[in-house]
Amino acid sequence: MSTIFSKIVNGEIPCYKVMEDEKFLAFLDVFPLVKGHTLVIPKQEVDYIFDLEDSDLADLHIFAKKVAGLLKNAIPCRKIGVSVIGLEVPHAHIHLIPMNNVSDMNFSSPKLSFTKEEMQSTLDIILSK
Repeated sequence: MSTIFSKIVNGEIPCYKVMEDEKFLAFLDVFPLVKGHTLVIPKQEVDYIFDLEDSDLADLHIFAKKVAGLLKNAIPCRKIGVSVIGLEVPHAHIHLIPMNNVSDMNFSSPKLSFTKEEMQSTLDIILSK
């Protein structure tokens, strides 16, 4: 069964694409904890991140590091937090979260809601850096 992330990879569902290469995709989370919250996924549909081949897991983190650099340059924050939970969507993914406080990484907090225009504006800021 195809996950929502696989549907995004296949272009069946639109996304706010931050970065892409032949193996990985990064896009803005539509249910973010903070502005700029980005998901990094392998295009290969794998549920558990540690089921990835070692080389793919390493490459995923290197790709995420590049995305984090874009976010850090574009979104005012002290650091980019990293989290792997993997319970909500059965497709391996890394959360990159611009943070100024530990509370910015609290997944129990209510998710933010941005308009399409606000999401596009955030993406434009990230891609312009």
